[in-house]
Amino acid sequence: MRVNRASPARDQEMNALVPAVNNEPLVTFYRLISSARIPIRADRSALGTLPASAHQHCEAVASASALGWYAFSPLDFTVQWDGSEVIWTFAGEDNWFPLETAQYPGFSDSFDECAPAHLRGFAPPFLSATSQPGLLQVWTGLFVRTAPDWNLLIRPVVNYPPSRNYDLFEGIIETDRWFGPLFTNLRLARRDHPIHFGTEMPLFQLQAIPRGACSAAAQASTAGVEGLVSLSEADWSDYESTIVKPNLDPHRQVGAYASRTRKRRHS
Repeated sequence: MRVNRASPARDQEMNALVPAVNNEPLVTFYRLISSARIPIRADRSALGTLPASAHQHCEAVASASALGWYAFSPLDFTVQWDGSEVIWTFAGEDNWFPLETAQYPGFSDSFDECAPAHLRGFAPPFLSATSQPGLLQVWTGLFVRTAPDWNLLIRPVVNYPPSRNYDLFEGIIETDRWFGPLFTNLRLARRDHPIHFGTEMPLFQLQAIPRGACSAAAQASTAGVEGLVSLSEADWSDYESTIVKPNLDPHRQVGAYASRTRKRRHS
């Protein structure tokens, strides 16, 4: 994971967390807003909200929670929607403003100082209200690029209780080909009520997936359907060893599957 070199030691630590493809990072983040939070590895405990038993013994839930990175808003802001129009305010500001398209405070000037002459004035907006009622687009302050043939899945924070104030859309972006702002789309679900977005709580979760997993051919060819009578002797044997025997064993170790899975990964 590469970011602006504000902290070389931190960058080195983060690079070690991301697998490489042909000696290149799987995901490269570019921090355009200098105060934007860098994505961090997702947490097996889903930000501490999973029950202790699930965190310790349910490897399926813990692994899903830990897959990918958390991405954050670069600014504490609040929006309010009346069913038609959206107004917004942000940390350090006492007034509310009608929302159409809003830049991160001071970013336009910083962008124009660095951009080639013909691209000045094209700074990506931080927050936008779309033509659909209650639908917003929020930018993290980052650009992103993935290794060839890898895409990014943007989704709500996995296994974290969803907000009642808004719904986050999931999307798959071909970030090895499409280079631009790392943003998300969300739909406000609560009217006439201030909805706050902070910089400490992840806005969404990112997961890298190979392009082949998204192709129409892969989707069509990987799902087979069989019936009960189709189970072979090997299938019945696997069912017995996976489910039946462990449940009949009075001395069965709690979390045995999780333990075996972690050992296989470490080896």
